[in-house]
Amino acid sequence: MIEQSSPRIVVLISGNGSNLQTMLDQGDANLLGGKIVAVISNKAEAYGLERARAAGIATAVVSNQDHASREHFDGALSEVIDGYQPNLVVLAGFMRILTPSFVHHYQGRLLNIHPSLLPRYQGLNTHQKAIDAGDQEHGCSVHFVTEELDGGPVILQARVPIFADDDACVVAERVQVQEHAIYPLTIRWFCEGRVVMQQGKAYLDGALLPTHGYAQE
Repeated sequence: MIEQSSPRIVVLISGNGSNLQTMLDQGDANLLGGKIVAVISNKAEAYGLERARAAGIATAVVSNQDHASREHFDGALSEVIDGYQPNLVVLAGFMRILTPSFVHHYQGRLLNIHPSLLPRYQGLNTHQKAIDAGDQEHGCSVHFVTEELDGGPVILQARVPIFADDDACVVAERVQVQEHAIYPLTIRWFCEGRVVMQQGKAYLDGALLPTHGYAQE
């Protein structure tokens, strides 16, 4: 049983929620280190909301259309998030660029996973970018969120090969397998107090992590 004092986690999604499902499964097995208390989406039709409801997790929608600016949207989103008193906010396919004020509000307790080996290929279409560049490997990175888009300190990466006949869809599937492995693990590290962000840098067990995070090759 997860204790009442376990860290409280809010997950933000925009779509299918495959990473969310892995977190829910890990939570059911008491392997996540904390308790997912809510799943919030900016899209009412996001299938991830159904995943959360099926798991008995509270859900909420903060719609893009209801807010005239990014600032207004992020303010409304913060109000909903804070209602659940989270220790950690997890971005899992949340397709919004967050305002500096939002990021500052959750600084040090806001995680994201990005489908590239950061600092390579920030932004969208990362799998195609890696193929077009002739890269022989690609991957994903879990990082703390800062004001710089996909630029926060990396905690953990996983690498996958790119073969000559791969297309972006094949590479994306390969990367997603690794996302499902490293994101719940990083969340557990955070909930156990092992990973922290201090002065814009990530630390694991008190040691400064290198640019590419733990287990850098």
